[in-house]
Amino acid sequence: MFGINLNTTAAVAKDEALAGRDTPIKVEHPHVVLGTELTAPWPDGTEVIYIAMGCFWGAERIFWRIPGVYVTAVGYMGGWTKNPSYQETCTGMTGHTETVQVVYDPAAVDLDTLFAAFWENHDPTTLNRQGNDRGTQYRSAIFTTTPEQLAAAEASRATYQARLTGMGFGAIATQICAATTAGDGVFYYAEDYHQGYLYKNPGGYCNHGFCQVSYA
Repeated sequence: MFGINLNTTAAVAKDEALAGRDTPIKVEHPHVVLGTELTAPWPDGTEVIYIAMGCFWGAERIFWRIPGVYVTAVGYMGGWTKNPSYQETCTGMTGHTETVQVVYDPAAVDLDTLFAAFWENHDPTTLNRQGNDRGTQYRSAIFTTTPEQLAAAEASRATYQARLTGMGFGAIATQICAATTAGDGVFYYAEDYHQGYLYKNPGGYCNHGFCQVSYA
């Protein structure tokens, strides 16, 4: 699964991105698997982190299966277009990457568990590509919402890089930053048919799975 870095598409500049629209995409409630609300407010004590690891269908399923995760949702983040459509995001002209919003209870699941699921189930060494999916909309990223998350994400990258290097793989290309500094800083919900996609379509496309190198 691991390959060389491939910069297949340059990131679109803010002034060249599609404009989008002011009206948010409407999503249905509750989560089709977890039975919890996709949008805030969420229970006191929960925290939010955003992860991107290629096609968001398979990525979301990985995280809704983790005990301690309250709810997941798929959407677009890291770019400039307001309330983009899936078709617009697929052009690479929004600046967004397909992203999973993960709301979790830190008393029930620690960040290392979430990061292990992230690193182990995609190829973080390919830039703007996962498998045959190419473009900045498929880039690997972690967008954090607290200073503690950011520090932990950076530490996890160093841990996993050491594992990769020891096994002869290349450098991690994952974007890690505070959510507020990722494009316009907004997570835009994807269309309802994308939410819980692999539960609704069990035989649907998924290119995620164990990537040969464990985190621990």
